[in-house]
Amino acid sequence: MKAMMLAAGRGDRMRPLTDTTPKPLLVVGGKSLIIYHIEALRAAGVRELVINLGRLGGQIRNALGDGHPFGVTITYSQEPEDALETGGGILQALPLVGQAPFMVINGDIWTDYPFARLPAEPGGLAHLVLVDNPPQHPQGDFALLAGRVLDAGSQRLTFSGISVLRPDLFAGCSPGRFPLKPLLCRAMAEGLVSGEHYQGAWQDIGTPERLRELDLTLRAAAVSQDRS
Repeated sequence: MKAMMLAAGRGDRMRPLTDTTPKPLLVVGGKSLIIYHIEALRAAGVRELVINLGRLGGQIRNALGDGHPFGVTITYSQEPEDALETGGGILQALPLVGQAPFMVINGDIWTDYPFARLPAEPGGLAHLVLVDNPPQHPQGDFALLAGRVLDAGSQRLTFSGISVLRPDLFAGCSPGRFPLKPLLCRAMAEGLVSGEHYQGAWQDIGTPERLRELDLTLRAAAVSQDRS
């Protein structure tokens, strides 16, 4: 299975850091966010990656190259300066992804989720990994009932930014800028979105403060491991 990493966003909430550096290249624990994903995907047996690029995307291309130093193959989908949002960006990259279901991972999260757990053939059009609601997003995104993700429900969880999608989810879409959520909600209404609740480590790196907190946590964990 191929994986697509979303790296085209401007990262406005992370300014001024993202004025000169794309968010996926920000460093925590001595390593860029996107490198954690590449290493975890490789460990899960994923070797073919697609990365979408927006503003400052050339820095990502220069840092990762064709992926061979990391044991993977990387192709890039260059977007306009103002990017295409998640839906439009994935649609543009579909010729690179192919016709089979593929993983999608947000480039601005950090997690220890084991990507090998993701289903190679989701039962419907999509499979979403949901997590506990973080303090900055207490209302959550979707509900999970008997393995199905719903747009309505009182016990809501947060979409982690990790999923498996079928290209058919984008049937009828026209090229351009559009979000992913309406497509997912349409599929949910038809019972075509499965999901899981992951309760391991996960963080949305949405502000410089959260980046610093994660950096301190990872560095402390590394020191503790070295001493043990």
